[in-house]
Amino acid sequence: MADLDDPNSGGTDSFDEFVRTRSPALLRSAYLLTSDRHAAEDLLQDVLERLYARWRRARDAPDAYARRILVNRAIDRWRWRGRRREAALADLEVPATGDHAEEVVVRQFVLAALRTLPPRQRAAVVLRYLDDLSEAETAQVMRCSVGAVKSHTARGLARLRAGLPATVPLTPQTIRSTR
Repeated sequence: MADLDDPNSGGTDSFDEFVRTRSPALLRSAYLLTSDRHAAEDLLQDVLERLYARWRRARDAPDAYARRILVNRAIDRWRWRGRRREAALADLEVPATGDHAEEVVVRQFVLAALRTLPPRQRAAVVLRYLDDLSEAETAQVMRCSVGAVKSHTARGLARLRAGLPATVPLTPQTIRSTR
């Protein structure tokens, strides 16, 4: 039996290090998948609990394993929650004040548009453009084919373009501004 304090054995020290270094990025992804800070924190906690329980198996590729759990748990939450409430972009009150007002407005529009995407499309867009995963890595996390990732991403981007005002260009930099 491996010593739990030996990081080379996959014990708690290596898990603790993973949590310290990767939690901010995983929390960002969770937020983008849930659109709610508290739900994202709950989702990340759930992911870390599940990852810890499977740490011996996951320690060779913990980031990929954590992302797979993150996406699967987010999709499970959407299924159980039922139909999402969708907010029309016109209903958003976005004050345009300060020097960085345009960036804030773009961020709010992009986040609102992300909320309208179905779970798999949102996951594909978040993993590809915000987490900078390749199509193959995204397919592995989502447990689907590369073609399905391409399809979900293309459809998600098309819906984002349709949901954004013409004054907000949809570019990878625009999507990344939601970080």
